[in-house]
Amino acid sequence: MTDSRNISDILENWDYDSQSIRARLVSGQNGNTDVLQMRIEMGIIQMEIEGRPDGYRPEGFATYLDYLLQEEIAHGDDWTLSDEHCIEVDREFMQFYQRRISWLSIKEYDNVMRDADHTLALMDFCKRHSPDDGWTIVHEQYRPFVLFHRTQAAAYHQLNETTPQAAIECINDGLGAIRNLFTEHNLEEHFEEDELVTQLRDIRESLRTEYSVGKTLHEQLAEAIASEQYERAAEIRDQLSKS
Repeated sequence: MTDSRNISDILENWDYDSQSIRARLVSGQNGNTDVLQMRIEMGIIQMEIEGRPDGYRPEGFATYLDYLLQEEIAHGDDWTLSDEHCIEVDREFMQFYQRRISWLSIKEYDNVMRDADHTLALMDFCKRHSPDDGWTIVHEQYRPFVLFHRTQAAAYHQLNETTPQAAIECINDGLGAIRNLFTEHNLEEHFEEDELVTQLRDIRESLRTEYSVGKTLHEQLAEAIASEQYERAAEIRDQLSKS
């Protein structure tokens, strides 16, 4: 009799693909909430779809970030993360990353944005209470990548729910946020050559081509202001106010 703990049959029927993320929603046992699974080389990662992906409630809170926010209230702005806090923060970063890319692979864009927002909020918290600049830099270097995922998800959500123009505006907003990061860290000269920036621009232009979209009103407004066509800018603002 096969041991029910052996998952060989599951793995044999769901191949691993080293070139892409493979994920799926699976019904929970006994009518419980669905779980999200991601196929990895040596097996399967199974994640809860609400709260922490591992289902753990740190100190009774939904996430470790929620617990840390209470600690911030208790200890004040000058409080610094301990080594133990840093370990737990990194654990939560990784869990939300794994769930975020899984949501993205199955086109659950609302959930991608939700998990990206959690990660960005955790990054903000770490920046406020980091034990040292080196630890801050280690985490901040991934902020453009999280924004990249969130921008993709927001654009495709708008494409599905509203208009291609709205999707393009989401990409422009995301590019603006990433540019601000480069400027903040005195790296603006590297913005144009950044791979994530290039990918977002490629997505934007592919949307223009596929849906025959020209310049959006916001893009036309920016161009009018840049070229000092202030009457034209005023006309576009009127159009935006009515849209």
